[in-house]
Amino acid sequence: MRNRKKARGKAVVPGLALKALFLAFALVAGLVERWIPFEFVVPGVKLGLANAVVLTALYLFPWPAALEISLLKCLMTAIFTGMGVSFFYSLGGAVFSFAAMAPALRFGQNKIGPAGVSVLGAVFHNIGQILVASLIMRTLMIVTYLPVLLISGVVTGVLVGMLVKPLTDYIRKHLIK
Repeated sequence: MRNRKKARGKAVVPGLALKALFLAFALVAGLVERWIPFEFVVPGVKLGLANAVVLTALYLFPWPAALEISLLKCLMTAIFTGMGVSFFYSLGGAVFSFAAMAPALRFGQNKIGPAGVSVLGAVFHNIGQILVASLIMRTLMIVTYLPVLLISGVVTGVLVGMLVKPLTDYIRKHLIK
């Protein structure tokens, strides 16, 4: 799948179709996650289900393809939900998250598992969103909320990371030949 030069006509179409499926799953996971009433526990906290899809893509595709899925998810979610400002929060979180996960996966592949990579992604996603919020709101007071988000990021990151290993194994076995 990574070597497109060998079988140009055969590898690109299935690869493109698989990336489109990943994008669709990430969009659906993100939208479904909005319906889960998790806000009453800690405002602003989500499970990160869409990140499971992005992290799985990072394990299966070259990193530019996984980044493309992540960024398109941010854009298309904003378009579908009509949430203009939340696009910037989502984009900031996605960029910071990806900037932490991609090198961790590449350089720490034998030392850090999917749960560890996911925790890094969740923590940096929260940092990115807080930085964007402080820029939009023009105050650093929002940073005081960061410890709550970091703790929740560790918990949800572990849970999401636990989904990625079996998901990746299943996809490699059944969808990627």
